[in-house]
Amino acid sequence: MTEHDYTKAKGDGTLDGKTILVTGAGDGIGRAVAIEYAHQGATVILLGRTKRNLEGVYDEITDYGYAEPAILVVDLADPASDAFKTIGAAISGEFTQLNGIVHNAAELGMLTPLENYEGALWDQVFQVNVKSPLLVTQQCLPLLKEAPYASIIFTTDESGVKPKGYWGAYGVSKAAILHMARMWAIEYANTHIRVNIVDPGPCRTGLRLLTHPGMPMKRYTPPEAITSIYTQLMDCDVLGHNGELFYAQNFINPDLDDRTEKDLATSTV
Repeated sequence: MTEHDYTKAKGDGTLDGKTILVTGAGDGIGRAVAIEYAHQGATVILLGRTKRNLEGVYDEITDYGYAEPAILVVDLADPASDAFKTIGAAISGEFTQLNGIVHNAAELGMLTPLENYEGALWDQVFQVNVKSPLLVTQQCLPLLKEAPYASIIFTTDESGVKPKGYWGAYGVSKAAILHMARMWAIEYANTHIRVNIVDPGPCRTGLRLLTHPGMPMKRYTPPEAITSIYTQLMDCDVLGHNGELFYAQNFINPDLDDRTEKDLATSTV
């Protein structure tokens, strides 16, 4: 996995003073977005199920000299756990408002025909990919309402935008999250809260390695290169967007894209 060599200097301060929750922040796109938010001046709340991974991201952020992040170790697959039920309370105990949420955590399940899909695994995928973003958003709404404006970003996938065979619960859940996000956007259209959706596209992540085993990961976009759309959707300009779907591959930062011409010439989804 590529790791961008951030400098000690902050970015342009686009997100100065903002507090943003990122789920699935321990690796992949969540890690990259969290570090970029910190780079732009935000205080980031890192939520994930693996403490060691979150601590690694925490160390990266503080080593760069950015604002100290907070860590929430939560298994989103277990809604009965105390940690899950108290996410909102834990955040309100440290912060007076929340400027945004990035719902990035995801459960793949398995790639198999629908006729073979196990019900228990289907439920687990929907718990992480659909139900947990709903419940986390509900818990955080009081804090989001305290901010001058707030942004919620839901994450879909190409298999949720356009049906693809064998993607099972993952594909269906990503279609559901696209629909649910737009429902949130309609219901909060007359408030200062904006809700949008990002399809990251094929990126160099652990999930991509699972879905495309044997493919050279260097073919895919490094997560750091697609973070600009996530930053734009946390800036005040987001007030002009609501219920929209953004394809992160249309916002690639060439300075952070380490793929060579040979990689791009042989690129595949």
